[in-house]
Amino acid sequence: MGFVAAYEHQEPTRAEIDAIAGPLLVEFGAPWCGYCQELQPALTELLSRFPEVRHIKIHDAQGRPLGRSFRVKLWPNLVFLRDGEVLLQLARPSESDILDGLRAFTTR
Repeated sequence: MGFVAAYEHQEPTRAEIDAIAGPLLVEFGAPWCGYCQELQPALTELLSRFPEVRHIKIHDAQGRPLGRSFRVKLWPNLVFLRDGEVLLQLARPSESDILDGLRAFTTR
C-alpha cells in the first residue's frame, strides 16, 4: 500500500470507494496545483509510517462525480475513510493535521 505518486485520471465510483475495507486515504487534487505539489513530500513521509493505509490519488476537476460526492471545493483535499465510513476530511491540511488523520485509523 503506501503513498501513490501519480494521479488517477479515471476515478472509481463512490460505491467502489465505500466498498474498500480497512483504512483508506483518498486524495483529491491536480498535478498542476501548487498546494498539491507542496503537500507531496510530507504526505509521502507520513504515509510511510502507516503502511496499512491504502492511498488513492484522484485527479479532480469541476463536475467530476467522486469529488462532488465528498463536496470537495479546495485542493488538496484528503478524505480519511475506514470501511466506507468517513472519519475525517481535510482541505489544504498541515502536516500535523494529516498526522492526526492517520492516527484516527488506530483509535477506532
